[in-house]
Amino acid sequence: MGGENESTVTEFILIGVPREPLVKITFFAVFLVLYLLTLIGNGLLILLTRVDPQLHTPMYFFLSNLSFLDICYTTSTVPQMLAHCLSKTPSISLNRCFIQMYISLFLGTTECLLLAAMAYDRWVAVCNPLHYTLIMNSRVCISLMAMVWSGTFFLCIFHPLTMRAHFCGPNLINHFACELLTVLKLACSNSHENQTLLFSISIFTLLVPLTFILITYTRIIAAVLRIRSAEGRAKAFSTCTSHLTVVTVFFGTAIFMYLCPQSQSSPDQDKYISLFYGAVTPMLNPLVHSLRNKDVKGAMKKLAGRKMNS
Repeated sequence: MGGENESTVTEFILIGVPREPLVKITFFAVFLVLYLLTLIGNGLLILLTRVDPQLHTPMYFFLSNLSFLDICYTTSTVPQMLAHCLSKTPSISLNRCFIQMYISLFLGTTECLLLAAMAYDRWVAVCNPLHYTLIMNSRVCISLMAMVWSGTFFLCIFHPLTMRAHFCGPNLINHFACELLTVLKLACSNSHENQTLLFSISIFTLLVPLTFILITYTRIIAAVLRIRSAEGRAKAFSTCTSHLTVVTVFFGTAIFMYLCPQSQSSPDQDKYISLFYGAVTPMLNPLVHSLRNKDVKGAMKKLAGRKMNS
């Protein structure tokens, strides 16, 4: 780290992990189970979308990308958090801390844009059902995903926050991992400027995609209400409920974390909220999309049948 990032701080000590042995063991066991369920649930959803021809649709294309993103997102923090539970003095070097923050920032921003792309897919499916396959062809789906990943790349590669931060002590982080807001509070130069800049970027990263999603679903609801049959309305709503649930949980916790005044939040509150959208939400996503979905259930039964027959 050159320039302004040269400092006396070479590592951070993570003091967010519980210290009591029984609490630490319980904490470790709970989040190990959550992490394994995340890998299994999202991995299974990716596998089903690959092997079952009935799931070769735009909706499941985006869902498989969301599952891949959730696996990467939770893997960027949870394994290290579990390792810290087994360490007497959990620490992380300055360079590794910055890398972890950039990875989390990149994956979180990607999920915001991906959820917006999925909302567009649902709008086309509900409002233009007869032309859905024509509009959302494979080239359009791949182009949308390329825009999501490339857009995130350009948003994050020029991210100035950590490059402007100067750390000269203290080096105690009341968190389970290197979380951007918590680390910036330890900066001894440009702290207010960095937090103001982060707030501005968060508005663009969170509120712009969320506004697009809300406008899209306003049009979807208006179109659904014009459907005459109750069965048709129920089917249309059911295709959007899962996506809206994920949007509400993800954006709700992220906005509470990054856009609420920092003076009104406590470090303990922040770290548990970040645990929710960083570890719990990725585990819930495949459950939300599969428990209410007949196509996914059918694909699971067919896959299980193949295994039994072989």
